[in-house]
Amino acid sequence: MRRKFTWFVLVAIVFVAFAVLAVYIALFTAPEKNVAPEQFTVPVGADRAQVIEKLNGGGFIKSSWAFGIALQLRGVDAIQAGGYKISKAMNAWEIAEAMSQPPYMKWIVIPEGLRKEETAKILQEKLGWSGNETQKWITTYTAEKSDYIEGVYFPDTYLIPADESPLDVAHRLQAKFEEKFAPSAKEAVAQNIKWTTLLKIASIVEREAAGKNDMPLIAGILWNRLLKNMKLEVDATVQYARGDTGKGWWAPLSPADKEIDSPYNTYRYKGLPPHPIANPGLDAIHAVLHPERTACLFYLHDSSRMIHCAETYEAHQENIRTYLK
Repeated sequence: MRRKFTWFVLVAIVFVAFAVLAVYIALFTAPEKNVAPEQFTVPVGADRAQVIEKLNGGGFIKSSWAFGIALQLRGVDAIQAGGYKISKAMNAWEIAEAMSQPPYMKWIVIPEGLRKEETAKILQEKLGWSGNETQKWITTYTAEKSDYIEGVYFPDTYLIPADESPLDVAHRLQAKFEEKFAPSAKEAVAQNIKWTTLLKIASIVEREAAGKNDMPLIAGILWNRLLKNMKLEVDATVQYARGDTGKGWWAPLSPADKEIDSPYNTYRYKGLPPHPIANPGLDAIHAVLHPERTACLFYLHDSSRMIHCAETYEAHQENIRTYLK
């Protein structure tokens, strides 16, 4: 009787072992064999459950539940957004280990209207550049061509390898600009506008507008002043010339700032500055190509950022008394 019981126990153990092995193979092992690694992207804002489902839908794991267990046992509560190198030949534990590490590609958001020094600071923080690398990005890598000194480091959301060189990052942002700007460049040619002129005006519009709805009106006023050979008298161009004196790149002007002797000072010199003063988005570029028809030559924003324009200097002074004093 004891021998029969022993055999029964052994058979049961073997059965359970095979069952556990079968479950493990079905749930935790690699979906495929001899498959090269590929990029897997975790979107910004995706939670752990969404990442697991994306892995499952992409065929990287056999079971969402099993992979969740693998992550839990490794103490992974959240998966960082970015790009990872994983393979369908990796098992659940290997993928969990890969996803527990910092991504090899980083999401980087470059907002509209930044000058390249501000863009460089974002890149430095996200990619871990040294101070020397950041300075070279500003003074060397973004100054290889005269027309590419400013304005062509396109505002967008990028997925950039963490080890990409600063020079290659500059080229990446330039390439995105060329891609996005191409239709506008063709339209500029049709309107007999130099692409550099378009970009200079768009950069001013980007900095001066309170939002995209203001942009066509401001563009129309700037065109009016240029066509009448008037000084533009735009604060943003002087802010660019002045730089950061400790209160930020775009801090309000003082009366002394307007006396700065710089070709960017549109209070002193007629015409456009030598280069764009910021990196504009497509809305500002489109506004310059399709400005609002207006007789206005002046504008201001009130404390609520509402725009008010005037056709004469006297009317503009009245707007100043009404909305700013």
